Amino acid sequence: MLTRLMGVEAAIGAGARALFGEKYGDEVRVVSMGYARPEEGGGESLEAPFSTELCGGTHVARTGDIGLVAIMSESAVAAGVRRIEAKTAGHARRHLNAQAQRLHDIAALLKAPEEEAVKRLESLIEERRKLEREVSDARKKLAMSGGGEAAGQPLENIDGIKFFSRMVSGIDMKDLKSLADEAKQSVGSGVVAIAGVGADGKAGVVVGVTADLTGRFDAVQLARAAAAKLGGKGGGGRRDMAQAGGPDGAAAGAALAAVGDALREIMRAA
Repeated sequence: MLTRLMGVEAAIGAGARALFGEKYGDEVRVVSMGYARPEEGGGESLEAPFSTELCGGTHVARTGDIGLVAIMSESAVAAGVRRIEAKTAGHARRHLNAQAQRLHDIAALLKAPEEEAVKRLESLIEERRKLEREVSDARKKLAMSGGGEAAGQPLENIDGIKFFSRMVSGIDMKDLKSLADEAKQSVGSGVVAIAGVGADGKAGVVVGVTADLTGRFDAVQLARAAAAKLGGKGGGGRRDMAQAGGPDGAAAGAALAAVGDALREIMRAA
């Protein structure tokens, strides 16, 4: 490795690269790593097979002092430029030894050889995901059947329009839409409203309108009536499916009733 102080133009003319768009003074530190060819008439050339850079950032006498390199992270600095952060020499060895110990400990917990630890962990994660899906499906079926902690109201007939409403518990808010889809299929033609209360006490309501009735009823409008009871604002979605929520979980039942009331008002106004 060769280190020299040179003028900026002379260094760049000799093949040195300026990195990261930094500004340099009249004199720069030039680091050339690799084999330096001798120039004719004596001296050494800055041509190097590895790298020649302005203030290359290496502060060792030779590249061999760096020794082992363990890359810790890499990130974008500019277009086409990446920054690498790494540990070297003794720090790198200690880091890799610690990683090896962690792998050994993980393999021991998984009761698998170290070379099979990743596959074993992937298998366990997939098994857990499958069980979570099965539990979620079971909870949804229980909620829609009216068992467990689900509280429901019978299917109503509002001036010839079927209205199905149910309040459920133990169900993730993200699953309310799938429950509403199931309810729409069940009623065939009508309006459905599903309300749930989360562990944080906040409530969510999903309103669904079957395809044959979207010309007459807007799920977003009906969801807004529910949001007003829950202490929320507005409702978002489409004419066939909309969702609303609010902080007052205790008013979930009232929110469902508000959807039915809004449906009656629309029927009276028609």
